[in-house]
Amino acid sequence: MVLDIVKYGAAVLRETARPVPSVTPALVQLAEDMVDTMHKARGVGLAAPQVGRLEAMCVIDVPADCEEDDETRAFNAAVAMPLVMFNPVIVATEGSQDGKEGCLSLPNMSAPVVRAAQVTCQYTDAHGMPQIVTARGFLARALLHETDHLSGMDKLAMAKKLQKLAKKNGGNL
Repeated sequence: MVLDIVKYGAAVLRETARPVPSVTPALVQLAEDMVDTMHKARGVGLAAPQVGRLEAMCVIDVPADCEEDDETRAFNAAVAMPLVMFNPVIVATEGSQDGKEGCLSLPNMSAPVVRAAQVTCQYTDAHGMPQIVTARGFLARALLHETDHLSGMDKLAMAKKLQKLAKKNGGNL
């Protein structure tokens, strides 16, 4: 089922998501609905707050051709897509990369954002099993972006740029 995507400005996007105590069939169904929603919106990631929910969970589906080079594609090849993550926590970052970033809660907008080039993330999968994933490039960017959503969108890297832009233009977000 395709869900409604919450747009920037909604209070739920500023709240911190709550850890999921256990992966239930209802949460697995929510994850499947989030994947459907993300695909319909032509996105590569979606966090629960973006569909009005406060569970600490997100889904990511980065096509291999989004990666800029063969080495990064090969490094990320072992990561099965779509990636369904409950209680994701970034445990290590390395290097940096610059790139444009968009967000399904900010349609038709993008901004340059500096992110880590490689990230390691611990999470629980849809079977309730603990997992660790290390990713580079665009997949690393997506992991960081979606986990930012779980901390509240005010902490999202792009939100700071939007606030500066609004202030520059005489408005307020």
